Amino acid sequence: MLRLPIPGGYSSKAMAQQTFTDKLSPELQRKLREQLNEGDFEFRSVDHAHFGARGEGVVVTLYKSGKLVVQGGSTEMFVGRYLGGSDGKLVTSSTASRGSKGEAPAPLTTGPEIGGDESGKGDYFGPLCVAAIRLQPGDAEKLHAAGVTDSKKVTDKVILRQAPILRENFAHVLRVLSPTEYNRRHTETGNVAILLSDLYRELVSELASEGDHVIIDQFSKNELRLKNAMKGLGVKLTQMHRAEVHASVAAASFLAREAFLVGLKDLGEEVAVDLPKGAGSPVLVAGREYVQIHGSGELGRVAKIHFKTTVKVLEGGEQ
Repeated sequence: MLRLPIPGGYSSKAMAQQTFTDKLSPELQRKLREQLNEGDFEFRSVDHAHFGARGEGVVVTLYKSGKLVVQGGSTEMFVGRYLGGSDGKLVTSSTASRGSKGEAPAPLTTGPEIGGDESGKGDYFGPLCVAAIRLQPGDAEKLHAAGVTDSKKVTDKVILRQAPILRENFAHVLRVLSPTEYNRRHTETGNVAILLSDLYRELVSELASEGDHVIIDQFSKNELRLKNAMKGLGVKLTQMHRAEVHASVAAASFLAREAFLVGLKDLGEEVAVDLPKGAGSPVLVAGREYVQIHGSGELGRVAKIHFKTTVKVLEGGEQ
């Protein structure tokens, strides 16, 4: 049974974007903040606002003027739950444009759907993690309602909280290549796109049934690489940019990102160096610290050594 925090009372039909506005008294503002603090919401700073919050399928902004704005597919449920009896204005869009913000895009299939995404490809330190997840008809709309979106648009805290729920409720496969394994396979293939194509074939071959529709976030200009890798599996393949608008790919991005975050943290603890994400200046500092402690010959244990970052790290020298 699905256990994601999905607002009750909605069918599997795609929900239109909704916007609610109201003017709250100071007392109602305080009560709302208390209620949201107890719920499953992520808070953020917003200009001229007491707070912004995201969760339960909506984005909430309470401005310092007392104006409240709630947007999202689950707005009506939010209003009923937290603002019962409010006289504010609820507006529901009459038509849903494909892929617009807060709305589920039209499904690409009426049958099972497999989404795939990766994490760690652009990070110097840590593993490369590739995930695929299989959804049944109707699951995508539920995940959209629960706020499952591109993992790059939510905090690490949300990823670490939601990904285990996805793993518990949906068939999935995950590959985690440690930096050592990544470097070996990259040397063999000589190309990250070829490596990813091989990994996606491994995942889909384990997860898919003949006739399943597979959606992969496009990672190469040469679409034939992945298409050729999938030959013989009996699946229909769609490659597209920003594929995370589809819930299966968004969910896969959650699983891949969680695996990367956990893998990076564990690796840093293992080598006694705080290994940052990305490939910017903090990475250079950490890389040079690692080399000072463990030596340049051990850099492949924690890093993707074909990155240009390796040259910059080694320019720092060993003490």
